[in-house]
Amino acid sequence: MVQYTWIESPVGELLLTGDERSLTGLYLKGQKHFPTMNDSWQKAPELAIFTQTERQLVEYFNHKRETFDLSLAPQGTPFQTQVWQRLHHIPFGVTTSYGQLAQEIGKPGAAQAVGAANGRNPISIIVPCHRVVAANGDLTG
Repeated sequence: MVQYTWIESPVGELLLTGDERSLTGLYLKGQKHFPTMNDSWQKAPELAIFTQTERQLVEYFNHKRETFDLSLAPQGTPFQTQVWQRLHHIPFGVTTSYGQLAQEIGKPGAAQAVGAANGRNPISIIVPCHRVVAANGDLTG
């Protein structure tokens, strides 16, 4: 069963998904790869992970937080999980390229695959996929 809530943010409505222990998703309304909600989903705005996430996001958007301290449990392939874990090492205010990220995970020829995994990141903002850009510095994907 997926538990969820909606919160407001400066970038629009955000869907949070999780379980009793961890955040499993943070999605911008209408984004690509938005999950399909169904009747088995349970609205749970009081869930502790959701209140913690909302508080930390408010701090982040108010420039009082640069990193997050939350229990995260994104679901993906082993390769996707490896890419998402590496995203946490990109410091606030810094960008890197898909190719550089591929090198850092030991797969120097996998820039495109890194880009695809980055685009499937289910915990946007907190897992900073927005810090990865094309080699020429452009935002892509």
